[in-house]
Amino acid sequence: MAGYTGTKEDYLKRLRRIEGQVRGIQRMVDEDTYCIDVLTQVSAITKALQAVSLGLLEDHIGHCVVDAARESDEAAQTKVREAADAITRLVRS
Repeated sequence: MAGYTGTKEDYLKRLRRIEGQVRGIQRMVDEDTYCIDVLTQVSAITKALQAVSLGLLEDHIGHCVVDAARESDEAAQTKVREAADAITRLVRS
């Protein structure tokens, strides 16, 4: 079971909203909308995706890492390493 299972519908709603925003940007580019206006929308989408990422990370730590810690030290270390790697990827993006 994924750590986000309890909030899956919330994530899906957010992702659908982001998908709509991306389609809106496609339309803006197709209609030759002013560059800064397009960039403003790209920034909004980026922030929305970051919020989803942080929520998933929080769910992962609160569920997957905690469950692994209850299982064994080795399992906990593996999950913590996964979380650290995910944080590294998020910081780089």
